[in-house]
Amino acid sequence: MKCFAIALSLSLLALPGLAQEPKPDDSMKDCPMHDLHAAHHAVVESHGDRAMGFPHGKTTHHFRMLGDGGAIEIAANDPEDKTNREAIRSHLAHIAMSFGAGDFSAPMFIRDGVPPGVTTMKLLKSTIHYAYQETPAGGRVSIESQDPIAVAAIHDFLRFQITDHQTDDALQSAQK
Repeated sequence: MKCFAIALSLSLLALPGLAQEPKPDDSMKDCPMHDLHAAHHAVVESHGDRAMGFPHGKTTHHFRMLGDGGAIEIAANDPEDKTNREAIRSHLAHIAMSFGAGDFSAPMFIRDGVPPGVTTMKLLKSTIHYAYQETPAGGRVSIESQDPIAVAAIHDFLRFQITDHQTDDALQSAQK
């Protein structure tokens, strides 16, 4: 019976019009946990600033979900900000190498826990390809796999990042 209830719940989410996008930040103001959400976000940004070596306030993060995985993109807000642009590039090059080796210590430190998808991404690290590339204002890490289970884990990880960083990026994958 429990399996039937789960299957029914999942099938209802697939019906057009029933699945809902998360509410924007201002709609959460009536939530009794609103102050805790804001405090959590402040802690995430503080930990992130230390782990990444550049401030969230001077950069823009994006997490892209694609059919074969996704991407992490970070850019300096000021095109003349060479210090943060170089810090972003250094961080993302390190992230591509670390994630490829199955080391997710940076996102685990930032969130003080294991983000969704990480355990599976570690287990399937040989099926996932990470590639770093510079962009004019920072950098990008592409995360790709042909393994559907790995892709689902990548999407879980990126959805969590989108929500936790409050980037308003799409929570569904786009075609590459």
